[in-house]
Amino acid sequence: MGFFPFFFLSLLSLASSASRVDQKTFIVRVQHDVKPSIFTTHKHWYESSLSSVLSPSTPTQVLHVYDNVFHGFSAKLSPTEALKLQTLPHIIAVIPEQVRHVQTTRSPLFLGLKTTDSAGLLKESDFGSDLVIGVIDTGIWPERQSFNDRDLGPIPSKWKGQCVRTKDFGSSSCNKKLIGAKFFCNGYEATNGKMNETSEFRSPRDSDGHGTHTASIAAGRYVFPASTLGYAKGVAAGMAPKARLAAYKVCWNAGCYDSDILAAFDAAVADGVDVISLSVGGVVVPYYLDAIAIGAFGAADKGIFVSASAGNGGPGGLSVTNVAPWVATVGAGTIDRDFPADVKLGNGKVVPGVSVYNGPGLSPGRMYPLVYAGTGGGDGYSSSLCMEGSLDPDFVKGKIVLCDRGINSRAAKGEVVKKAGGIGMILANGVFDGEGLVADCHVLPATAVGAANGDEIRRYIDSASKSKSPATATIVFKGTRLGVRPAPVVASFSARGPNPETPEILKPDVIAPGLNILAAWPDKVGPSGVASDKRRTEFNILSGTSMACPHVSGLAALLKAAHSEWSPAAIKSALMTTAYTVDNRGETMLDESSGNTSTVLDFGSGHVHPTKAMDPGLVYDITSMDYVDFLCNSNYTINNIQVITRRNADCSGAKRAGHIGNLNYPSFSAVFQQYGKHKMSTHFLRQVTNVGDPNSVYKVTVRPPSGTLVTVEPEQLVFRRVGQKLNFLVRVQAMAVKLSPGSTNMKSGSIVWSDGKHNVTSPLIVTMQQPL
Repeated sequence: MGFFPFFFLSLLSLASSASRVDQKTFIVRVQHDVKPSIFTTHKHWYESSLSSVLSPSTPTQVLHVYDNVFHGFSAKLSPTEALKLQTLPHIIAVIPEQVRHVQTTRSPLFLGLKTTDSAGLLKESDFGSDLVIGVIDTGIWPERQSFNDRDLGPIPSKWKGQCVRTKDFGSSSCNKKLIGAKFFCNGYEATNGKMNETSEFRSPRDSDGHGTHTASIAAGRYVFPASTLGYAKGVAAGMAPKARLAAYKVCWNAGCYDSDILAAFDAAVADGVDVISLSVGGVVVPYYLDAIAIGAFGAADKGIFVSASAGNGGPGGLSVTNVAPWVATVGAGTIDRDFPADVKLGNGKVVPGVSVYNGPGLSPGRMYPLVYAGTGGGDGYSSSLCMEGSLDPDFVKGKIVLCDRGINSRAAKGEVVKKAGGIGMILANGVFDGEGLVADCHVLPATAVGAANGDEIRRYIDSASKSKSPATATIVFKGTRLGVRPAPVVASFSARGPNPETPEILKPDVIAPGLNILAAWPDKVGPSGVASDKRRTEFNILSGTSMACPHVSGLAALLKAAHSEWSPAAIKSALMTTAYTVDNRGETMLDESSGNTSTVLDFGSGHVHPTKAMDPGLVYDITSMDYVDFLCNSNYTINNIQVITRRNADCSGAKRAGHIGNLNYPSFSAVFQQYGKHKMSTHFLRQVTNVGDPNSVYKVTVRPPSGTLVTVEPEQLVFRRVGQKLNFLVRVQAMAVKLSPGSTNMKSGSIVWSDGKHNVTSPLIVTMQQPL
């Protein structure tokens, strides 16, 4: 997928040799207000535009028409046709489609949301019952208890959406809780041909599990008792248990296609959702080539809050995705619960691991032969990863097998071991995974261990093989452990900054619970997700920034319910400026992959704190025109900006606004290029709106990044009324540091405005880059 940024260049070289075989889906942006009157609908006009560039024998098929977040259509075209289309006067842009992928019970309590908490967030918002959360994902399993509509009032009168009826999604599938369900597969089928309806549903029904899980995290009802195979017993509840849900299915067996995702955004805006939750991501490209960024802008422009997962490409830097400033980008943290399953080795050592397994166990007290899959013949590499068909049954029969993590899914490795006759599995992290552990519903007795412990087990197997006593081990499953310290910890897989598209905007924005999260699960899918897994469970435990994102979507619905006048940017500001960065030991949160202290590039503004976000004191608000100025200062062309914003931008005013870092964002990121300069400086303009008490005085506290001088003018803001806006200026001076060519140095600090009752906190990050 990495070739998309260069796609237009390759279009030119491909044009000469193009044939029908080269067809790909393109999203076409059309000038909206110039439809000739001879066409009754936009679709007729689009088909006419298409037929003018297609050869006479080719049928013209418009896959989707977009009216709300985008003006235009999508269609399958050869590179030559795409080039021809781009020359038509009313065509603004032709964007190549990308394929995206999903980024896969204790969290409300851990976040401080309790039903009995009469003064807190849940009380004030009547649990958000007038709000609708649109979940763009793999669909939904409507019969789950998490989606029951007991004691819910009538469907909000503003709602214009509906539930699509199909043979496996009947009229009773929706209720007063699940009030909308649609599916979009034209883009998927244009690339992959007709779907196989024996393995997936041509309907909003979820054949994967991911969408059911994310929807119930955002807005699942209270369900008791809830657990997965006996683990994590208790009450399951989403963030906004009374909010309504609308499911928009865009993800299929082969992925989630941009043309379908954009159609879902378009439908969600027309239907009247208040929040859009998107646990899907892909490669970062400029915003005008990014269907998610374009769809999200159209939604935010209509007052809809959009949250998206940061991606699971961590712990490496620059891995964060869904980075547009009008999107809340959510990374993942741990909660104070885990599922210990330790490995006891024949030499007496006990190695800690985690697992969710409840099947027939290993005999207590008995030690089993232990082997490393990578030493059992074959090509070594694929057998070390326990790939399909790579294990020799003679080598693994009756033994516990150590497999390396990577390539195929963690649960699939267990199935490979089981098929080959192995009795148990230890899954070892690679160096890059570090010490981050994910608990899975394995199909055989199995546990996951960190990279260092994996090395230790391999060393033990190696030394034992050289002695007279071969290696042995057993796995001891310890159930559910609560009150774990430290928590939260930034999850290993959580994608990290800096922002690859706009380094001046710090991403991710916040983190939320995303490791081992219990939520609803469909009926036809085993908890391991492996096809041969015939177990059935009402709930499942999953990990990913996919799980963190709907926590923020649900919280945004609660905040919107309590403060109906707040814009999406104000809600995001409240979540960011009240987030916390210390764990339950009182220290800065750790990074799970290394065990070291984490940084703002890992957690952004910090871990969300719902009750504080209710009353942030001040908010940093942003209008659609501010985003236009931001795009102007990103050196986007007027054409590029029009693709994203549907507006004819005038960039002359933006240049007066100064630079890209002057977007009124709740965090500060200064990037300096060291071209032999000794001293560098920049400034940020910001405006805060008082949403706290009428007469309040805020004083600033600056913690400058080391080696920098940071001043704020004025040093105090005196508010007379609620809704009043005041400006301040931040100056940052930095001294050059010794760096080798091409390397960077990052230091962080903070700016806090306090009136004695509210602390409005913003991270400040200064990056020095030594050019090559």
